[in-house]
Amino acid sequence: MTITFIGHGYVGLVTACVFADFGNKVWVIGHTKEKIERLKKGDPIIYEPGLKELLQKNLKENRIHFTLDYENAIPESDIVFIAVGTPSKKNGEASLDSVFEVAEKIGKHLKKGTTVVSCKSTVPMGTNNKLKALLFRVKPKNAEVFIASCPEFLREGNAIYDTLNPDRVIIGSDSKKATDALTELHRPINGKRVITDLASAELIKYTSNAMLATKISFANFISFYCEKTGADVETVLNAVGLDKRIGRIFMDPGVGYGGSCLPKDVRALIKMGHTLGIDTQFLDGVKSVNEQSRKNLLNKILKHTRDKTISIWGLTFKPNTDDIRDAPSVFVIQELLKHGYTISVYDLAGIANMRKIFADQLTYHVSPYEVVRNSSALVILTEWNDFKQIDLKKVKKLMRYPLIFDGRNIYEPKMMKEAGFSYFSVGRKPILK
Repeated sequence: MTITFIGHGYVGLVTACVFADFGNKVWVIGHTKEKIERLKKGDPIIYEPGLKELLQKNLKENRIHFTLDYENAIPESDIVFIAVGTPSKKNGEASLDSVFEVAEKIGKHLKKGTTVVSCKSTVPMGTNNKLKALLFRVKPKNAEVFIASCPEFLREGNAIYDTLNPDRVIIGSDSKKATDALTELHRPINGKRVITDLASAELIKYTSNAMLATKISFANFISFYCEKTGADVETVLNAVGLDKRIGRIFMDPGVGYGGSCLPKDVRALIKMGHTLGIDTQFLDGVKSVNEQSRKNLLNKILKHTRDKTISIWGLTFKPNTDDIRDAPSVFVIQELLKHGYTISVYDLAGIANMRKIFADQLTYHVSPYEVVRNSSALVILTEWNDFKQIDLKKVKKLMRYPLIFDGRNIYEPKMMKEAGFSYFSVGRKPILK
């Protein structure tokens, strides 16, 4: 098949490279000349393990092509995927400006014959019907177009694996031609097929992300009880997770969820609920606990640091990505700067993106050891594996005071006590030296 992706973010670029690797001819349309030129040279722009190699392989095989123009890609495409961002507006509603903008361009460039337009962007229920109406309004009379919703469920940091091995492939459409085409395209991909209607496909994506956010917030909610009573949150959740009805996956206490999906999708689902007349107290609570989790760690730092010179390990919202959108680190750093702290930071992939926000307000380091030199405290905000294997004796020698605030519970309190650190984690008794 010939396929076009509009958008080259985590979803668009990864999925495009995977489908190109299956032997399809793939176009990727962007809107920034500088980024398109970088992609043509094999630079994926974003940090994702294995993506650079996959991109360069398919460029070499001439299976993937990057362009700013719709006129070359759209007319020859069998399937066009919309994979642009739907960021939150100030009121929490998902912004659909980019979705409708690219849909209109797609419609105007459709060819005589049949094309499937499939939306991978996360959009509120009813959006795909609006896209269908828009496409029919602007398309040439001799062009036949069918709309579908095919949401993605990839995890940043594991995006290639998740694209190849999803738990499920959701195809929502009222068209058998669209369903058949997308089913055939996804034939090499694992996962259970769920064939459904447009509204259900749209809601499946929001429901999945809301559930994941709920599990994280629930774990943090229980951590509040643990800190007040002296219970150990890891022991509690491990025991609860042994119940097969519950499980432990994604029920991890810490500084809360972040990234490009969970925060905005919870906000969007709340806004949709208000529009539909649904009481959203449940999701309001999920969002509130997430905010409390960040403030909880911040308050520990403000209360227990001896001076205001601190270092931070981890800036991205999770490991194996360079994404800092809605990352807890951004909130924590902003608040500490307001309180007059001098902050040095280190991350394996997120430094460049953090510079765009804070510029010279922070000191940036390329070593996890150099960043802690003469620091009065270390704050851990991302659970990179490198931090779990670090030489803590060396860290202690470099620091002015052996004080660690662990927002991801990557160390065992007993080990930290033996290493001579004062140690504050989430939902566990502090170690005071």
